[in-house]
Amino acid sequence: MNPVPGSPRIRPLALGLIWRGDELLVFEGHNHVKGETFYRPLGGGILFGEQGPEALRREFHEELGALLTDVIYLATLENIFTCNGRPGHEIVLLYEANLADPSFYESEQFEVHEEEETLTARWIPLNELCSGDLFLYPDGLPQLLMDRYAK
Repeated sequence: MNPVPGSPRIRPLALGLIWRGDELLVFEGHNHVKGETFYRPLGGGILFGEQGPEALRREFHEELGALLTDVIYLATLENIFTCNGRPGHEIVLLYEANLADPSFYESEQFEVHEEEETLTARWIPLNELCSGDLFLYPDGLPQLLMDRYAK
């Protein structure tokens, strides 16, 4: 089946799980239609011909000015959603990584520079992210984190 021109597309993403102890670095987003604040690990779209780890390194450099080390593949998740009234479908490659510059671990929050907006990223404890009180995306990530990291 050929896609219809202008139809929604599946978007491949590379997201990085960056830990500071039991805290995960996530950005804060807003779904204005639902009136919902949500959180997601940093990263972004994989360009044609780009490998997932390359995309992750590029996105962290573009968004935070940060270099990554020890990038290791963790899992793949599929996320079908609606945000701000627009449907989305993502195939998400998750990686664990470290920030090369240790001073990043000393900051509590960061400005993340997206294409047309500046977002805030911060460290949030795993138990808060997976408590059910916060919205953590992509779908399946809270359960994956609880299964893998909760003690």
